[in-house]
Amino acid sequence: MTSQIEKVRLFRSLHVPRDPLVLYNIWDAGSALSVARGGAKAIATGSWAMAAAQGYSDGEKLPLDDALRAVARIVNSVDMPVGVDFEGGYASDLHELRQNVSDLLALGVAGLNFEDQVVDGPGLYSIEDQVARLRAVREATDASGVPAFINARTDVFLKAAPTVDHAGLLDEALAREAAYAAAGADGFFVPGLTDKALIRRICEAATLPVNVMIRGTVQDVRDMTTLGVARVSFGPAPYIGLMSALEQEARALVPVA
Repeated sequence: MTSQIEKVRLFRSLHVPRDPLVLYNIWDAGSALSVARGGAKAIATGSWAMAAAQGYSDGEKLPLDDALRAVARIVNSVDMPVGVDFEGGYASDLHELRQNVSDLLALGVAGLNFEDQVVDGPGLYSIEDQVARLRAVREATDASGVPAFINARTDVFLKAAPTVDHAGLLDEALAREAAYAAAGADGFFVPGLTDKALIRRICEAATLPVNVMIRGTVQDVRDMTTLGVARVSFGPAPYIGLMSALEQEARALVPVA
């Protein structure tokens, strides 16, 4: 079996602008195995889907112990890099954050998403506060001896009001990218940004590999490739699609009393 360090190195090497790592997000060991059999180069969880699969809503409502148990089963089911959507690290306190990240790394993961929205709170952490949090995450990886890939997620676009022009948020997003890179992040994730011209501008200006989230098709993935994206993920879309199909089949096949 490939060692954790080797998986981290492989995971890191797969983030290539214009040749992106495509991550069809999963939620448990069974879905991880299915995606692996489908030819995936790496596995990535989605927090929304993991929570929903256990009857919880997103936003760290899935208890941490339950989330870690699910991650352990996923890691043990596939011999490839696993990235975990760790939301806000289940902590606001930096000491607790370091411990939670250490517990996650001990399961054998290769990377984690770490977001800048305040879970169950208003808005986003300030750049200064999020930099301190990212440094705590990096300190945990350094202390563990596992140089896990930290995918720094900004919710600048995702949390914007529907009437807000995303072009006007570009400067803030790029300021966060620069600060997060300096704090030790390895990737920059911009969920909620779908405008192709703006995605291209982010990719051209960022120093970190850029991750976008799509719902999409093969053509959508190809479009992201031409824009300079280094990582494409699907968030909750795979789970929602599969559960919708399951519901439709049940409606058609289960006898109605």
